[in-house]
Amino acid sequence: MKKTLCLGLLAGLLQAAAGVHAQPAAAYPAKPVRWVVPYAAGGGSDFLARTIGTPWSTATGQPVLVDNKPGGNTAIGAAEVARSPADGYTVLSADNGTLVFNPVLYKSLAYAPEKDFAPVTLMGRFPMILVVGPGSTATTAQAFVAEAKARPGGINYASAGAGSPHHLAMELLKSEAGLFMVHAPYRGAGPALADVAGGQVPAMMVDLAAGAGFIKGGKVRALAVANATRLPQLPSVPTFAELGYKNVEAAALVGLVVPAATPAATVAAINTQVVKAIHEPAVHQRLVDFGVEPVGNSPAQFAALLKSETAKWQKLIRDLKISLD
Repeated sequence: MKKTLCLGLLAGLLQAAAGVHAQPAAAYPAKPVRWVVPYAAGGGSDFLARTIGTPWSTATGQPVLVDNKPGGNTAIGAAEVARSPADGYTVLSADNGTLVFNPVLYKSLAYAPEKDFAPVTLMGRFPMILVVGPGSTATTAQAFVAEAKARPGGINYASAGAGSPHHLAMELLKSEAGLFMVHAPYRGAGPALADVAGGQVPAMMVDLAAGAGFIKGGKVRALAVANATRLPQLPSVPTFAELGYKNVEAAALVGLVVPAATPAATVAAINTQVVKAIHEPAVHQRLVDFGVEPVGNSPAQFAALLKSETAKWQKLIRDLKISLD
């Protein structure tokens, strides 16, 4: 009997141990997620995070808390996330300024994109559009290029800020079309657009999210889009490729990244949940209405895109000797 009891006890312990090992890993997320946006509230990146964060939170039953950390051309928020625990509970909205431009615009950064971050997904694209106001007589992109060539150094262009996608999109056009124009950086797309619409500055590159109201209201004229295809919201506006400038493609690319040492299983879980949120019909339509081209791709696809964007833009920045230090 004693032997039988011992064998029964051993069998019970083995079953219990097997049961423990059979338990699935804790579901992610098991607590609130902090989503750092390195811009002030109210902009495109903030809208993207809040629009996607709401269904993500609803689906997982955990709060997704958007934390705006503007400053340093996104470097302040990025550096903070780079130093955060690599457990999936601190994520960062990172655009091409954060991941591609800053490493060559600044001699020193408090973070290193390739070393400090793991890509999760590209959430959306904000294609750039060439617009002019009453400070320019051009009604087509060809006419604008001719006007700029006739007045080398005599035409200024506005941007949302030095080192922004808006700034570098115009630098790309300048390089491809052989133009010389003077950059007038602003603190955000809104103030820049206001001065273009007011005639103080002739032109700028702007994304549809920021510029839609000005374009639809007739305050500025959209001349060309720096996109592979025409935008559905502006079907009559040609692409630069249609006008002979096939290399003029530029967009603000806003993705999601996590600290580099985050476990692959956690990265995969975040990717699945965020991509699902992006593709919810109501969310997808809200993003399109705002002026975003929703994406939602895999970590590998986002990494490959960053590699090609880095090769393209860092060469341009170095060739033009653009520096923000």
